[in-house]
Amino acid sequence: MKFTVPLTLSEIASFIGATMDGDPEFPVTGMNEIHMVESGDLTFVDHPKYYTKALNSKATTIIINKQVSRPDGKALLICEKPFDAYVLLAKKLRGFEPAVALISPSAIIGEGTVIQPGAFIGNHVVVGKHCIIHANSSIYDHTRIGDHVIIHSGAVLGADAFYYQKRQEGWTKLESCGRVVVGDNVEIGALTSVDKGVSGDTVISSGVKIDNHVQIGHDTFIGRDCLIGSHSAIAGVTRIEDNVIIWANCLINKDLVIGSNAVLMAMTGTERSLEGGKVYYGIPADDVRKKWREIAALKQLPEFMRKVAKELKLNY
Repeated sequence: MKFTVPLTLSEIASFIGATMDGDPEFPVTGMNEIHMVESGDLTFVDHPKYYTKALNSKATTIIINKQVSRPDGKALLICEKPFDAYVLLAKKLRGFEPAVALISPSAIIGEGTVIQPGAFIGNHVVVGKHCIIHANSSIYDHTRIGDHVIIHSGAVLGADAFYYQKRQEGWTKLESCGRVVVGDNVEIGALTSVDKGVSGDTVISSGVKIDNHVQIGHDTFIGRDCLIGSHSAIAGVTRIEDNVIIWANCLINKDLVIGSNAVLMAMTGTERSLEGGKVYYGIPADDVRKKWREIAALKQLPEFMRKVAKELKLNY
């Protein structure tokens, strides 16, 4: 998330109750998770295992729970619970804002766009030209939608990320302050959910077509002209490159990359990244021709076992 106006290190330190290590006027222009940070961003780290990664990332301000050597050109904010401090900052800068109408007065609706009765358009939403937003769909705050987009009934764009940290007292939620950003000429099916980024954006690029009952997790990037079949689920922080086809009931784990022009046949699941330009099938996903050969071999296994048993004079 980029701030509307840059904040100083001292302003943030004062709000979250942290000790500063750096110039009090050091500028902070945004906040993001470690895998998405850019220069000027603030991030957090609360485990020694990840100190080096955070300190060497593109982030220039780090909330951390221990005094460490500060890298050149960066600033530190030291506090006991960086996770809680990050959540507090997210709530302050882009916290929940109650709706006052089905279509928020702060929403910007493009020329020629039709919003059917019962659709909800949240605060600070931007909808482009010549879109159709069908009844009972929900567009959460800060979502951005391009031109010529169709969103079918029951779709939800911008629900919170499914992101929690385990504590002794239970699960603590990392508040979402990111967005959903949808390109031009996109169609999103009925009852599909697209979660917003934790602090970055979940992106649906131009030309994407999504069927009904699809789940797309937080901070996921869907490239141009992809096709996603019904009941598929894509976990958070995954990158689907251009022209990928994902047929029905596919499962894609988090933090993966699916290369351009890949095809996932129906009922395919993967917990590893997949090279582009190939057709995949099965769980775990593999080259479709290899999988078909494996299935054919398995069908012959009972007869093979009977022959072996007969030769060895065993009961089978």
